[in-house]
Amino acid sequence: MCGIVGYIGKRDVVSVLLKGLTNLEYRGYDSAGMALQDCGEIKIYKTLGKLVNLKNELENKKSELKHPSSGIGHIRWATHGSPSLVNAHPHTCSCGKLVVVHNGIIENYKELREELIKKGCVFRSQTDTETIAHLVADEYANTKNLEEAVRNSVKKLQGAYAVCVIHKDAPDIIVGARKHAPMLVGIGDGENFIASDTPAIIEYTKRTIYLDDNEIAVISQNSVKVTDINGHEVIKKVETLPWEPVALSKLGFKHFMLKEIYEQSDVIRNLLNGKLYDIDECVKLDEVKIDKEILKNLNKIEIIACGTSLHAALAGKYIIEDFAGISVEVEASSEYIYRKTTTNASTLVIGVSQSGETADTITAIKQAKAKNSHVLIITNRPDSNMARLADSLIPVNAGIEVSVAATKSYTAQLISFYLLAIHLAEIKGSMEKSYLKNIKHELIQLPSKIEEILSNTSNIKECARKYSSYKNFIYIARGINLATAYEGALKLKEISYINATGYPAGELKHGPIAMLDETMPVLSILMPGGITYEKVLSNSEEAKARNAKLIALTSSDDKNIDALFDVVIRIPKISEILSPALTCVPLQLLAYYIAEFLGKDVDQPRNLAKSVTVE
Repeated sequence: MCGIVGYIGKRDVVSVLLKGLTNLEYRGYDSAGMALQDCGEIKIYKTLGKLVNLKNELENKKSELKHPSSGIGHIRWATHGSPSLVNAHPHTCSCGKLVVVHNGIIENYKELREELIKKGCVFRSQTDTETIAHLVADEYANTKNLEEAVRNSVKKLQGAYAVCVIHKDAPDIIVGARKHAPMLVGIGDGENFIASDTPAIIEYTKRTIYLDDNEIAVISQNSVKVTDINGHEVIKKVETLPWEPVALSKLGFKHFMLKEIYEQSDVIRNLLNGKLYDIDECVKLDEVKIDKEILKNLNKIEIIACGTSLHAALAGKYIIEDFAGISVEVEASSEYIYRKTTTNASTLVIGVSQSGETADTITAIKQAKAKNSHVLIITNRPDSNMARLADSLIPVNAGIEVSVAATKSYTAQLISFYLLAIHLAEIKGSMEKSYLKNIKHELIQLPSKIEEILSNTSNIKECARKYSSYKNFIYIARGINLATAYEGALKLKEISYINATGYPAGELKHGPIAMLDETMPVLSILMPGGITYEKVLSNSEEAKARNAKLIALTSSDDKNIDALFDVVIRIPKISEILSPALTCVPLQLLAYYIAEFLGKDVDQPRNLAKSVTVE
């Protein structure tokens, strides 16, 4: 996660940019910087660490400034290249006339970088963003038009980007473009703004345009123009931002839940940052205090959790056993605390909780600590009660989750289990390095694949409309996606009040099959590449023979699936072991759209609370 703000107008440009960056500081604080158009010159200021360092630097250098008319600012959470002054944004082309700030990840930057080096470009940083600067500069040399240069450049980019560009020879405009990363334009009177989030501009204007994927904005002091990637002008709706802080944080989404679903790609990027620097390097979990000696003495792992976190724990069982070869038990905290357990000093106990304040899990953790177990906590609140009890900690860094139905915190918990399992495998040497390298590569690609799902939800929305009137649902899966089936069913129950149940697909014929008829939709999760695909397909055929309505969630392009299922929801291809991080997203959206069609209170479903602090 990074923060971007740009401004052109008559105000004090430095003050506007600093205020905007201050309001975006939650998005990153590895470094900060800004570039200013100042009387025919581009002036760049960058500092390491928190924003206060940039403020102090600008205070010290204010005598250098004459009368800045526009500028772009950035706060960084490092992705490509470690936090350093040379890797901090903004980045420039070789001659320094063109400046770029960027949020997102460019997946093909290495290939582009090689091509640009052959053309004579000199790279200074390890970032993917610098590639954009050289690329746009190369195009600008041919077109002498900044808007056209940005348009031609972004067509070559693969991945996610929200990018702002200024050029010394085009001092009257700022050009912005986005794909799979948020960007908005703030409209003022004789001034305009561009930013990655509304807090950056809300102090100055309430009139906003939200850019969509593959759109380019050109802002000047008195105008805003938006075009698509082919140069056709797009007429955008100007929206008025409310002043209420709670409403503001929805960022234009109808519900917090939908906003939080869409935040998941950035949540994963944020969680991977600082932990997975490079696929050739070991995963770095600074707050996990498990070494070879502790691992050698472990005889099992116990994971305890409640609700959605319990489903993440179930997926964690499959992941850890597969990667580390250690026996894992999963149990609801509410059951764990009322039975005689075999937990001891040779047990690693993992507690999972979004809030870190779940009463049953806290009690269970205290019981485990009393038996001298090493306790590891996975939570969204590193300042919580549970975190303070921990011997080891993985903060999931999902940000505040307002909607009662957990979405982004669930995905963050899943990613935490992947990182932990890789970490254990690397300590133990239980997996081939080449296999772990491939898994890390796919983990880095996950945010873009989630954004691919979120960029086209029409099929999911239509499925929701088709089945919103049904009173019962069954979700089936095998293996690691059994957790996804449970979680998908829970989401539907929580916010639509439809009776939905997850089952192991092989158990369908051991009782639940009696419920099947034309009034019972069955959603099958079948991911190719594993040993369970054909089995789930066979179980689905059994349901079809009983006249059940069939929905498939798959990455397979097998045409036989289209013939068997009434609706097919396809996701990008991914290894089966990593697929729960993708399969959960369409099921969150399906539950959301069904609840919305039914007119339910999506964010505050009846009888539920965000944090369960009583047993």
